[in-house]
Amino acid sequence: MSEDQVRVSFRTLGCKVNRVESEDIAADLLGRGVALSADDDADVVVINTCTVTAEADAKARKTVRHALAAPGRPVVVVTGCLAAVDPMALEALGERVVVEPDKERVAGRVAEFLGIDPNAPHSHVVRAGEGFRTRAMLKVEDGCDVFCSYCIVPHARGGPRGVPLAAAVSEARALVEHGVKEIVLTGINLGRYRDGSDDLASLVSAVGETGVPRLRLSSIEPPDLTEQLLETLAATPALCRHLHVPLQSGSDSVLSAMRRNYTVDEYRALVSAAKDALPGLSVTTDVMVGFPGETEEDAEQTRALCEEIGFAKLHVFRYSVRPGTPAAEMAQIDPRAKASRAARLRQTGDSLRAQFLQGHAGASAEVLLERERPPDVFEGTTRDYVKVRLQRLHPALAEDDAELGVGDVVEVMLGEPYGDGLEGWLPAARNAE
Repeated sequence: MSEDQVRVSFRTLGCKVNRVESEDIAADLLGRGVALSADDDADVVVINTCTVTAEADAKARKTVRHALAAPGRPVVVVTGCLAAVDPMALEALGERVVVEPDKERVAGRVAEFLGIDPNAPHSHVVRAGEGFRTRAMLKVEDGCDVFCSYCIVPHARGGPRGVPLAAAVSEARALVEHGVKEIVLTGINLGRYRDGSDDLASLVSAVGETGVPRLRLSSIEPPDLTEQLLETLAATPALCRHLHVPLQSGSDSVLSAMRRNYTVDEYRALVSAAKDALPGLSVTTDVMVGFPGETEEDAEQTRALCEEIGFAKLHVFRYSVRPGTPAAEMAQIDPRAKASRAARLRQTGDSLRAQFLQGHAGASAEVLLERERPPDVFEGTTRDYVKVRLQRLHPALAEDDAELGVGDVVEVMLGEPYGDGLEGWLPAARNAE
């Protein structure tokens, strides 16, 4: 990079979709000859915000103030959900703050600030080709129309909009050509994907035919886990045997207050149907505790349901007020009760996770090596989303190990737990010991 090359840094808050969108903006800027920087002395700082809770808003404002205080006095371009919901509050933070709610316009706006013609032809950079990830997330949908009573996202992002199927498949092919071994289809409400008569099942089938070795869904809402989708997933060899299906509560009264559009029995039946259609499927979930009106009995029903279903992992969240949502106007739960219920549920989650991992010990599994950590350790994941730590042994013990590299897909024997995953070794390496 030349000394006079302009530099842009990114600060991304919130969900995985925000991360994908930041990477897309960064790829666009790379194609315009802009360098990326992790430092505070960039010419422009792009901040992609979240507004899911009041705490998220506060964190976004703090991030903007920190960027404004950088020595180089950069222009701070703010986008994301908070930029869509409350642009005036962000603009009031400083004269160098530029708010652009439309993420598709951010790269062009940044180019203008840097003296680059935003309409000039520029090269297309594939995110994976610039070393972003061995596993690449492909955003195919934006927006939501469910209007859960605790969520501001439909107001921030609007209704569901799908990327044209042909464009999504073309991007998937480009990722495969650049060496990506796993594509994760992602969106704000992925199950709402539509492009004319094509739905998520159509997209999964089409992307599965690009030659990608592994295909994964980021998350799927329970009502969208249809029989047709399950049939398509089962018929797609690249599909990884893991689904993230948010539960939020195991109480019908709480689900109704949340406006979640399904009952406990319906959720239970959907997960059962998914496991029947996809043998070896692991299911992870999100659970919210302390929602307004939740009783101790409701909390226990949630805990018992999680234990009954046997989730591979629980993501436990305490309800946090988001002004502007119906739930914010409801009678709130004592914070101490929230903390106690969350702690009990996390204990159940830890137990379920331990059982899930123990069920893999001694088995073999396909692992995608995603990163290498010194000294001589690879980290990767199985198809059903078990994290694996693979020790690189000395070539004298196992010649097959000498050529391992990030991006390889290898058969691994799974052993004892470590952290949130399992130790692994190459069968040849174990035989050589």
